[in-house]
Amino acid sequence: MTPARRMTYEQIADDLAARIAAGEYPPHTKLPSIQELASLYSVSPGTVTKVHVVLRERRLTYGIPGGGVFVEGPDD
Repeated sequence: MTPARRMTYEQIADDLAARIAAGEYPPHTKLPSIQELASLYSVSPGTVTKVHVVLRERRLTYGIPGGGVFVEGPDD
């Protein structure tokens, strides 16, 4: 689903957090790449990088260097 309007990085982080909470992205699954998320939300890759920072600060995701960004599990 492509959002109808341009979203801020905070709104994108909220949207992804809601998707994680709803189980669309279960624990330990890889989130779409920066390029995929940039395309999905019609924003720059730099904006998606800010989204990842917010999600990590909320302890919803973790990164693996060279491997991507993953959803935290309940016991992580």
